Amino acid sequence: MRWPHQYMLTVGVFILSGVMLACVGPWRDGYFKSGVDRLTQDEVEEKLGPPHTAKKPALGGDTVWTYRVPISDKELASMGFSHITNKAQQAATSIVDGPKAMLYCYRYTLVFNEEKILKQWKREECVPGTHDTLNAN
Repeated sequence: MRWPHQYMLTVGVFILSGVMLACVGPWRDGYFKSGVDRLTQDEVEEKLGPPHTAKKPALGGDTVWTYRVPISDKELASMGFSHITNKAQQAATSIVDGPKAMLYCYRYTLVFNEEKILKQWKREECVPGTHDTLNAN
């Protein structure tokens, strides 16, 4: 029975590609890194659009914005990872009843101070099976 091996290969390739993507970092990383203590909420919104979530405390304090950013196969290919996504796609297709588009996603969490200036940020991979995953239907 080959199914468990193919499943393990798919999961392994997916994890490996996520780790490799985390090392490369998209353009947004540089934008936020250089924007700490400088970028305003208005500037970020102008560049990226409205956040997916925004939490502002009723009694004042830091505001937290979240963006979920899909990473397309084209972006992966430009970073040199197309061979990984192709292998993962082939393995996933052999397991399920038809091809499913594989999407990768980053979640950016931005913290702004009361003056609406970027105080800190972090990038995380969206975790499959949670509300952060972007679905391809």
